[in-house]
Amino acid sequence: MDYLLYFLSFIFILAGIAGSILPVLPGPPLGWIGLLLFSFTAESSFSTSFLIWTAIAAAIITALDYVIPVWGTKKFGGTKAGVRGSTVGLLIGVFFAPFGLISVIIGPMIGAYVGEMMQDKDSSKALKSAIGSFIGFLLGSGMKLIYGCLALYWAIAEFF
Repeated sequence: MDYLLYFLSFIFILAGIAGSILPVLPGPPLGWIGLLLFSFTAESSFSTSFLIWTAIAAAIITALDYVIPVWGTKKFGGTKAGVRGSTVGLLIGVFFAPFGLISVIIGPMIGAYVGEMMQDKDSSKALKSAIGSFIGFLLGSGMKLIYGCLALYWAIAEFF
């Protein structure tokens, strides 16, 4: 039975790492499920508090992944119109996420750009706002990737 749990655990953790890049997969929650499955094996010494803290971290990172592109837009000089546009673009991008990674990256960028253009008609300011949205996307993906790699490290360290 432990071999099945090991296998499923590593599959979920690897799917979580893939979810750091692929918008269809919720990376940190999948990685956490992998850790949870691993905790039921004979080799595991994961404590309940470890599982609770890693679950909280996965939830926070997942939530921040939706907020950070909007924050990036604002940080790079985006106005309320750009932030609203980025949010709308993100929501539309998430809705079309099963059709590819581009929709989740491009949606907030186009939304921020269009929002800024509708307000100021200044293409350089709009482009800067869109770049901020893209940088926010990269930061969110980076956080998810770090979590996924840590989950893999913890499972391997427990296994050996």
